[in-house]
Order: sequence, then C-alpha cells, then structure tokens
Amino acid sequence: MKKVKPQSSKVINRRHFLGTTAIGVVALSGLTGLKSIAQSKPIKVGLIGCGWYGMVDLKAAFEVGGVECIALCDVDSKHLGKSADDVNELQGSKPQTFKDYRQLLEMPELQAVFIATPPQWHALQFIAALERGLDIYCEKPLAYDIREGQAMVEAAEKRNSIIQIGFQRRQAKALQEAREFIQAGNIGDIVQVDVQIHYNAPMRDATPQEPPASLDWGAWCGPAPKLPYSPNIGHFAWRLEKEYGHGHLVDWGIHLIDATRWILNETMPTTAHAFGGIYHLQDKITTPDTLTANFEFATCPVTWRHRLWGAKEYTEQTNNGIFFFGTQGTVFATDRRWVFIPNERGAAHQEHLAQSNPGLAQVADFLDAVKTRNDEKLHSPKDGFQSTATTQLGMIAYESDSVVKWDEGSKQIIDNPKASVLLKRKYRAPWTHPFAG
Repeated sequence: MKKVKPQSSKVINRRHFLGTTAIGVVALSGLTGLKSIAQSKPIKVGLIGCGWYGMVDLKAAFEVGGVECIALCDVDSKHLGKSADDVNELQGSKPQTFKDYRQLLEMPELQAVFIATPPQWHALQFIAALERGLDIYCEKPLAYDIREGQAMVEAAEKRNSIIQIGFQRRQAKALQEAREFIQAGNIGDIVQVDVQIHYNAPMRDATPQEPPASLDWGAWCGPAPKLPYSPNIGHFAWRLEKEYGHGHLVDWGIHLIDATRWILNETMPTTAHAFGGIYHLQDKITTPDTLTANFEFATCPVTWRHRLWGAKEYTEQTNNGIFFFGTQGTVFATDRRWVFIPNERGAAHQEHLAQSNPGLAQVADFLDAVKTRNDEKLHSPKDGFQSTATTQLGMIAYESDSVVKWDEGSKQIIDNPKASVLLKRKYRAPWTHPFAG
C-alpha cells in the first residue's frame, strides 16, 4: 500500500592519468587478457551519454588500455565539449562529437559503443547499435520497462555482438568470496535474504525552470514523457524521478538484487509485493523515499528495504549490503567486506576485508571479450534482464498497490490487469516502442 504525506570535474592531465593507469594495472593484474588488450590494435570505441558515469566507464577503458575513443555523443553541448577535451588530454587526439546517437553509430570504423544515457534511452540505442553490428557495454538498468528489456534480449539473440551489462558488483571481491562460502554450504539452507541501501538522499532545486542553454531538454527526455525541467530531475538527479530513473530500488538497489540472484543461482521471483511511500521528500521526488519490497524466489524470500531520509544506522557498516540467513549461520556481504556469524552461542564473528575495483574489472572483461570473441565471463542481456525486471516488478507492485504474480515462461503478470498495463509504457512521439506485442 502507498502512503504520501502533506573524479572531480577537473580535466585529468597526462601525469595523473599515467599514475591512475599504474594503479589500475596493479588492480587488474589477475585478470586474463589484460596484456593482449593493451598491446594489440586499439579497439575504436564511442560513448553515448557523456555525463558522470559515462566518463567513468570510458576512463576505465583507458586505464585497461587498448582503446581509441573516436566519437562522443551527448544532448548537452557543455558535457560534450568537456568530455571531448578530457579524451583529447587522455589519448592525444580529439574524438568526433555528435548530438544525435544515430549519427555516431554511422561511423564506419566504429567497433564498440558504451551506452550510459538515462534508462529511457537504453532500448532504442542498444537495438540501433546491434543493427550496426557493434559490440556494446550498456549501463544498468538494462531498460526502463520490462517489455523494452524483452525486445533488447530478443534483438541480442539474433546477433553475434559482444555485450556486457554494467552490473559491476559481481566483480567485487568480497561478494565473490561470500558467494563461494555460501555455495559451499557453510551457512546451511538459506532461510531468508535481506537487501538494503539506506542513505540520506541529497536534493536539488525542484522548481520548474528553463533548462540550461547547452541542454536540449526534449532530446534528453526522448521517448519518455517530457516533464518541466528542474535541476532535481536533470543531470545525475533523474534517478528518483519515476519517468526517468524509476526510483532507488531500480537505480541503485538493482546492484544488490543482481548480486543476490547470482549468489543464490536464481532467475526471477514468482511473486512481488511492496509498500511504502513518499513520507518526507514530497514535492521533491516522485518515487518512494521509504520502501519495503518482498520477492518470493524458489530458494527463499528476499526482502528489499530502503530509507532515503532520517536517522543514521545503528551500525553504519550495514546500511549498504545483503544479509543471508542460513540454518547454520548468517553472512553479511557488501562491496569490500563480508562477515560470517555462526549460529553457535558465543561464537566469534569472522570478518573478511577484500579490496577490488569492480568497475574497472567489468570494463576489462568486456574489452577482453571484444578481442577474443569469447563472452563467457560477461553479464549477458538475458541475465541483465532478469535482474532489471525483478526490480521493475517490485515497482509495479508498489504502483499498482497489489500482489504481482510473475510467470517467467510466458513473461506475463498473472490475473492482474492493473499491474499488467505497467509492463510497457507508451512512448512519446515520434519514437516507437521496440516491443511489438
């Protein structure tokens, strides 16, 4: 049930880049294929979406080595110009720049593309890149709605493109170690999983106003509804706006939901229901600032919780992570730390720290697969769809105020027309939704 109450922006210079590259190489020393990537003919890449995380991905590619960025695309000329200057500083040559991604995709020498736009754009750009025969690194979530995700998976299955989805947490060494420990049977049968990311969300100005002169707001919104611009739903801040980011569960929680599925060897839940609301941030965001979502998987129930305002955690180390409750003990796992808590009375907790650079490793695996044409280590579109659709079912349950029953074989919501209509949203003209059904 719902309740509503009344790296810094500085350009990286060559000395800094060489230093960070050395760190990156050390961090990646255990990854296969790194030497071949760095020493072979550079992969010619493009970036669609030059904001914060798009440039994080591209700079990770430079740290791995073996790439040449020949093209950038963004609907904000300020983003585009700064990113082009950054790339020129990093590689010694300036990429071509485009406002329209379709023009970038027409470059005949392009081999691979990074897609880091807001989610409402992913499906159209992903499918267009496939039609050009390009390899793709696409940021999470895979799509904005479930039917878009289906269309993307179907399109990918018809091509031989190398595809990596940006679920970087699978590269976190602490989560990898926790997975190995759990799958070895050390906590017995898993009874329940609790997943959570609590934090105080920073707010920007939510007053409708004219967009910056450098930003084509209509092109930014694309196939999504064109809402009045405000800094609180523009660059970076779109994550808690329903029409663009679809909220904290879909934007950030998706990482830990994906890690949970991976550790449990699960696909998708059979049932989802959710409750919460906008209790404190009303008139500032349009997705819940407080949410509990329950998912019934074959292994056990999984509960997601978030709170975007209020008091600090009793133990701050657990505000972002996953609890696996087993018959023989409990594991808490997060990016750089995991803890085993035996069931025996008085037994000491066993804490393990594990440093890694998941984002760098995720990009390294992608570039290695582009070179070798072996995608066994990659996060497939089908797998990315399952994690994305799981979080989307949670939001559908919240928005429809109902229990959602999911049939994975038919990819349908069972006996719930109110929820089923939320599987696919209407596109804004002139764009056409890629799912024909």
